[in-house]
Amino acid sequence: MLRTSLVRSLRLQSTTHSSRRGLLTQAFNAGPTEPPLLEQTVPEHFAGIVRQYGDRDAVISHHQQTRLTYDRLDRDSNALARGLAKLGVQKGERVAVSLGNTVEHATTIYALYKLGAIMVPLNPAFNAPQVLSALNHLTAAHLIFGVETNLPRKDPRSNIPLLTHLAPNLEASKVESEVAPSLQNIVIVDNAAGRIDTKNHRSLIQYEDVKEDGGAGRALPDQGLHPDDLVNVQFTSGTTSMPKAACLSHRQLLNNGNSIGDRMLLTAEDVMCCPPPLFHCFGSILGYMATATHGSSIVFPSEAFDPLATLQSVREYKATGLHGVPTMFVAELELLANGAVPNEGFQHLRTGIAAGSSIPAELMRKLHKILNLTDLTICYGMTETSPVSAQTTTDDPINKRIDSVGRLLPHVKAKVVNPSDWSKTLDVNQRGELAVSGYLVMKGYWGDQARTDAVLAPDEQGVLWMHTGDEASMDEEGYVHITGRIKDLIIKGGENIHPLEVENCLFAHPAVSDVSVAGLPDERYGEVVAAFVITHEGQQGKVSTEEIGEWVKEKLSHHLVPKYVFWVDNYPKTATGKIQKFKLKEMGIEMLRQGKGLE
Repeated sequence: MLRTSLVRSLRLQSTTHSSRRGLLTQAFNAGPTEPPLLEQTVPEHFAGIVRQYGDRDAVISHHQQTRLTYDRLDRDSNALARGLAKLGVQKGERVAVSLGNTVEHATTIYALYKLGAIMVPLNPAFNAPQVLSALNHLTAAHLIFGVETNLPRKDPRSNIPLLTHLAPNLEASKVESEVAPSLQNIVIVDNAAGRIDTKNHRSLIQYEDVKEDGGAGRALPDQGLHPDDLVNVQFTSGTTSMPKAACLSHRQLLNNGNSIGDRMLLTAEDVMCCPPPLFHCFGSILGYMATATHGSSIVFPSEAFDPLATLQSVREYKATGLHGVPTMFVAELELLANGAVPNEGFQHLRTGIAAGSSIPAELMRKLHKILNLTDLTICYGMTETSPVSAQTTTDDPINKRIDSVGRLLPHVKAKVVNPSDWSKTLDVNQRGELAVSGYLVMKGYWGDQARTDAVLAPDEQGVLWMHTGDEASMDEEGYVHITGRIKDLIIKGGENIHPLEVENCLFAHPAVSDVSVAGLPDERYGEVVAAFVITHEGQQGKVSTEEIGEWVKEKLSHHLVPKYVFWVDNYPKTATGKIQKFKLKEMGIEMLRQGKGLE
């Protein structure tokens, strides 16, 4: 009944919005104004969810064989918050957290939000200099860290050497760090299954001891929280070489998660399988916050992405939804194609989110057909916009669900502007730079006003717009089409070439498992097209560069044919699976220097 009424509500919003504005002529649009924004903190809203759904599963950790009901998550996060307060964690202090997808990470998020401390999620793959840079940039006083780091396709890595780099004398009674002078406490989560002995490291505080010190899990006294308080400083995921720290509030994260869940028609009956990491907005907002605002369950298959564990989790817990970026879905489909996982047990799937980078249309069709993800939604966003600004609905026309990222979420505005003159809004179906405005726009980059001013700019009316750096167009009905990063455009002899167009074409080739396209320097044309191709298992060496070129020439125009084809096994990626195009270009230049890709 709840889902039916929500469908009616969303359709009414869409109908009302269309009839009010009619068809667009300029690439400017505003999302619905209903439902109203939640004017609460995350803990305030969570308390209501606990009262309503306390006995339902909130978090299921497949790899830990552990379940937390909403009531248990509430009590455990209360206990952890009280224990952290005894350690001296105060409202407004930055607490850096480096953990995989675990119940401890899920509990820590709510503990810090309840305290009013500012969570700083760190990628567990960070090395010592990266962790040190983050701590010092935010003058973080506290660090919560896994004893070891587990990454895809790699052996577990002990983090004791990294922590020793921060605080050389771990045997001391308290943390002393010359390189990170703000650091007061290091709390460790023992995720090493007995592989690492920490009993002599007296300055490291055990997570379980902190939680135990917090008592029975009684609710915290009033911490004086406000919806506009900063609650999360999120490092951008690093598709560029210089990540930045975006400042986000209770109000932003809560409302964004709630709107995302509404678009997916989530209810307390849904079980969402979430391989994207919690340290990133995909895992923490599109996954965790969207489920928690709707009383749904979230499943963590493994600490870091594992396609086999993901498919096993979907089957074991009868998941109704599956999240991922394109490279994750490709890996899962490859396992099914190879027979590594039986192609059955996915009948409960209906929805999920594909996001993180442009989604090839052919991949969408496979997800609909093979994994039953017929209500899969596409999201567009960025860390700086909390993160989602546009999303498809489950009843959008199929072509819109494949070829666009949907329409704007409630209380969000967007426009497509001339990249070299932000004051000029383009007409519909013209490609330009997407700019976003509304409650979801970050408060700025922590400690970096210059880089903040480079992307956040007021218009003539004083409205602040986030200029995304993404090339997009908007059609007459307000659907947003992302065509790539502006800086990823390939300019060949003065003509703009969009990598996604070539990628979509090559992805449909029967021998191609995955493909990424980038521009490489060329003396004659300035830049030329280079395709980095991963073939299906058993297809290596069976398809030629000439065949790839002919495939593109038959389906697209001649100038889009790759000059270079590189046969690769993997791509340089961020921890969330986004392909780092700047590293791909570097890799291509080096491979050319070695004489590869020239046949």
